[in-house]
Amino acid sequence: MSEPQKLMGVILAAGKGTRMYPFSARYPKPLLPILGKPLLVHQVEMMAAVGITDILLVIGHLGHEVLRELGDGSAYGVKIEYVEQEETLGIAHALSQLEPQVDRPFFLLLGDIFFEFKRGSGLEVMADALRSDRGTQGVLAVCEESDPEAIRRNFIVLCEGERVTRVIEKPRHPQVNVKGCGAYLFDVAIFDSVRRTPRTAMRDEYEITDSIQIFIDDGYRVEAANVVARDLNLSYPSDLLDINLYVLDRTGESCFFGRDVEVHPDADLERCVIMDRVKIEPGVRLRNCLVFPDVRLQGDLDRSRHIFTTEQWIQL
Repeated sequence: MSEPQKLMGVILAAGKGTRMYPFSARYPKPLLPILGKPLLVHQVEMMAAVGITDILLVIGHLGHEVLRELGDGSAYGVKIEYVEQEETLGIAHALSQLEPQVDRPFFLLLGDIFFEFKRGSGLEVMADALRSDRGTQGVLAVCEESDPEAIRRNFIVLCEGERVTRVIEKPRHPQVNVKGCGAYLFDVAIFDSVRRTPRTAMRDEYEITDSIQIFIDDGYRVEAANVVARDLNLSYPSDLLDINLYVLDRTGESCFFGRDVEVHPDADLERCVIMDRVKIEPGVRLRNCLVFPDVRLQGDLDRSRHIFTTEQWIQL
């Protein structure tokens, strides 16, 4: 029996993240930390865990910071190559620039989403679907979404059995609660559809959902994989705090501490994420807070739902 075909990874990390200001002035959004680790690193490690060794990273705003943080990928057991997207005109536009470098089926992840997969599910389930004998050439990660507003901000997936028949971007009146989650697996044939994707009038972008619908209408089999428990979008500063606290709660710990952290016994911390080289002196009381590296907190300080950096603190 021949070995399964190796897959590639693609992560889109080029957006400006203007809604994340003031963090976007210093950090590319995908480098913002989740429990002390950049969101991008969580995604790279997720790909490495299913045997992916070649990853393309699409960068733009502050892309040199991404390169400096992740380098060639050897620290994570992968090889990372970088492609710069000069104009951010949608996911399909970013994908169109990668065709010369993609020579096999590939995972595509949006670099500003933290994925929590269902127990026993994940990228490997999607890979199994593509490698099945059903002739599958595309797999969309989906979840059942109870929040109608979350559905309207994303896209819905209509299916007959496992097979996707239609995808609808940002529906005003959703017909189903099955939502696309920003993780995809495609055969290289998707590029034929990407090249024929029109620019939308409403958002003036090239939508990946239009590419997927063209792919389906051309007769390719696309399946939905209900593998995502939560997909947490990093859009606003409050999301950064909420995602950190959500992941903290999943660890079962009351607080997270990075390396070389000094916390005075008379300080009071509750449900906080404290990153590297932070010093917290007596009299400080924090609840539901995120503290970036190298911050020193002192005096009679009582704060809840704040993010602290070396330059400022932000109440959320």
